[in-house]
Amino acid sequence: MKISLGSLAPQAAANTGPQHFDLVVLGGGSGGLAASKTAAQLGKTVAVCNFVKPSPAGTTWGLGGTCVNVGCIPKKLMHEAAQLGQSRTASAWFGWDPAEEDHEWSVLMKNVQNLVKSMSFAYRTQCTTNDVALFDAFATFVDPHTVEATQRDGSVLTLTADRFILATGGRPSYPDVPGALEHCITSDDVFSLESSPGKTLVVGASYVALECAGFLRGLGFEVTVLMRSVPLRGFDQEMAAHIVTNPDPDPDPDPDPDPDPDPDPDPDPDPDPDPDPDPDPDH
Repeated sequence: MKISLGSLAPQAAANTGPQHFDLVVLGGGSGGLAASKTAAQLGKTVAVCNFVKPSPAGTTWGLGGTCVNVGCIPKKLMHEAAQLGQSRTASAWFGWDPAEEDHEWSVLMKNVQNLVKSMSFAYRTQCTTNDVALFDAFATFVDPHTVEATQRDGSVLTLTADRFILATGGRPSYPDVPGALEHCITSDDVFSLESSPGKTLVVGASYVALECAGFLRGLGFEVTVLMRSVPLRGFDQEMAAHIVTNPDPDPDPDPDPDPDPDPDPDPDPDPDPDPDPDPDPDH
């Protein structure tokens, strides 16, 4: 399944005149925004082109790139939610009476997305404050110093620049197997699902896969990881083995299972005082 730009916006009717900048950054993620703001603070004229093609499941997002929208920020919130749930369960041992209530996935998603959108808005404000021109547009190179930027309404802008920075980031890939596009989601989609994923099969054992598996399991879902060979390829394998083999934390810790042990246990509580000196070997 290929997503063409034509399926996302109407075709352009007109091309406006070129706009020139000292620097044009393609990609509005953490790296692209940091570079653009720094260049602007140093007196350069700067523009940023940011455009997110929808995932096969239809997910898209605003300014801020992977980290803010479908990476570090929502991931940490999901892990925090999982850890709070596990702490609530473990708190019974310490005298608390945790209510046995199901997790409200919709509440978590609403709050996560509200925070993500507020951060995206803050990035837009920072661009305005630093005089960085921001275009919600898909940029394509025409020559080494020119790009055509197609906006969401289909209009095309021509931008020229002395220098360009490519900071487009990456997207998850789908395996070339029947049904993958129709029946699977990726980390691009899991942080904005309207309903919980339920029982989940995570295909792959990279750090993103294991992070997703970890917080989904912590939220109470049955999770299976499908691993081709080794977990966390390219990472420290001693730590990787620890992560894979470490069981779920015990929700009911018992640091003193026997509060009154026998200080001098008898290894043979009923010894025979007169053993047979000549036992029958065939008995």
